[in-house]
Amino acid sequence: MAPRINIPPITRALLLSLFLLTISNIALRPISTPTLLYLLSPFNFSSWIGAPFLCIVPGVSIVYPWVFFTATLVEQNIWGLAISGFALFFGGRYLERAWGGAEFAKFVLFVAVIPNLVAFGTCVVWYALTHNTGALTTTISGTTSLAASALVSLTQLIPEHTITLLSLPIRIRIKRLPSIFLLIQTLSMAILGSYPTFLLAISGFLTSWTYLRFYRKTEIASAASTDSTLVRGDASETFAFAAFFPEVVQPPIAAASDAIYNILVTLRLCAPFSADAIDSANEAAIARSEGGLPNIMNPAGGSGARRGSGSQRREEAERRRQLALKALDQRLHAAASRGAGGPQMMSTSAPAPARVASTSSPAEAEPEGKGKERAEE
Repeated sequence: MAPRINIPPITRALLLSLFLLTISNIALRPISTPTLLYLLSPFNFSSWIGAPFLCIVPGVSIVYPWVFFTATLVEQNIWGLAISGFALFFGGRYLERAWGGAEFAKFVLFVAVIPNLVAFGTCVVWYALTHNTGALTTTISGTTSLAASALVSLTQLIPEHTITLLSLPIRIRIKRLPSIFLLIQTLSMAILGSYPTFLLAISGFLTSWTYLRFYRKTEIASAASTDSTLVRGDASETFAFAAFFPEVVQPPIAAASDAIYNILVTLRLCAPFSADAIDSANEAAIARSEGGLPNIMNPAGGSGARRGSGSQRREEAERRRQLALKALDQRLHAAASRGAGGPQMMSTSAPAPARVASTSSPAEAEPEGKGKERAEE
């Protein structure tokens, strides 16, 4: 008997909408483009432009405000529909089960609407500066922002987990996938000129990271009691902005993100993280990594899910030990420098009355014994 495929309700609704809206766009595009679009705008539109009441066409779609959501679920061809459906099926199913339907729906709303508004506004500003009509006749649609956001979410949940590409002997950590995805989109823009897709990828990445880092509310269990605490954002070191990129470029990215963060804190546009929030977030991140990944391809488990799990767990445990040793060394140096020079602020650009952590700096020093115990695990 074939196994039953169980799809959570929000993911099921997104898949159905993706299929119906994409097919409707393919069917209505030849009809709506030469008639409705030509009447609504003085520009000479191409027959390959998406239907403006389903996709975003900056020159005319302003009269259809719902497109700022529906455009995310419209692909321009069958190949795009197949790839997007595959990614949405596995990624959406995993995230909805990890967060719950209400939180997943809220997240999808944010990462669908905001990137579309950013791409639309960029095209309008570009036309105002250059008078290039191509900026108003381009089509903005697709699940690119959802894909970037899903990779950011998986990086938060399982940053050190590794995946194997098909049957190739290539293993990539989850936390490297967002930067690889952005690199592919950048090359695609440079070679093919697909700048709307590039805008959706960048804005989807930034929107999802900002929401998860500073605004999403989660419950974190207390180590001292059975009570849980409701916290806003994720202050863990593994989810810092610079952690998404290779280590060789992390120092300049961390310096830039720290400066921006401190400016936002000074202007009171962003709330600083307390030392307790950082410690709690780091403990929660360790707990998530120790819990492992419940097989995205087969959440129900099975022998295929367990195959090779022992060696993978050993590798992840070794990586965690190395990270713990590195964090302990940084904290000991930080404690020594504070003892020698007195209290120091996180940055000269942001006065901090309490212990404030930047988006990419390490957490406050833990007691030496506790850090050593983690390093020796």
